[in-house]
Amino acid sequence: MVGFQLINGLAGLLIITSLLVILSGKPGNSARFYALQSFVLVLLFLALAEVSDSHELYLWSASAFVTKVVLVPAIMYRAFAKLSDPKLGSGAVMPPALSVMLAAVVVILCFWVVSGVALPAATAIKPALAVSLAHFFLGLACIVTQRNILKQVFGYCLMENGSHLTLALLAAKAPELVEVGIATDAIFAVAIMTVLGTKIFLTLHTLDARKLTTLKG
Repeated sequence: MVGFQLINGLAGLLIITSLLVILSGKPGNSARFYALQSFVLVLLFLALAEVSDSHELYLWSASAFVTKVVLVPAIMYRAFAKLSDPKLGSGAVMPPALSVMLAAVVVILCFWVVSGVALPAATAIKPALAVSLAHFFLGLACIVTQRNILKQVFGYCLMENGSHLTLALLAAKAPELVEVGIATDAIFAVAIMTVLGTKIFLTLHTLDARKLTTLKG
């Protein structure tokens, strides 16, 4: 069906936007790419709502647009655009080419894992389900391979988007209250991490996570 092809195609765009978030040299630009990814996620929710005849997903789409496309990126961009650590640069531990190869390996492994899933509801959307699973590991990789503490915040955001997509794919008719809980969790978590990142920079004048090794009472 065309609807399922659209869903799987939009899921592929999520991988591209994830790489843009991870490889972007400045946290402010990563915030823009995260907003773009969240907009693709909203479109995916709308496509899922049409295919599954789920009015709940239409509500998910509206709340995800407000929180993920507007509020969360605005919070991050406003805070992160003012912070920079010239000595740190992009903060990436590995070169971009290696990061792309790692992402490709993660996606392939997730496709292999999902291919064994026998759920009837997941038959036509296995590529999208594989992408949602890969998003969790891409977010984890972003946290591990970035020295910039602000870029590590985006790793959490990618993991959250992946879990959000998995829930939408497997529980399309879940109540709107579930979406509200996820969105609220994301907003508060990002707000707290943004404040902590800003305080760290103002205190230590660095964004390098490797230098956060001393605790003072």
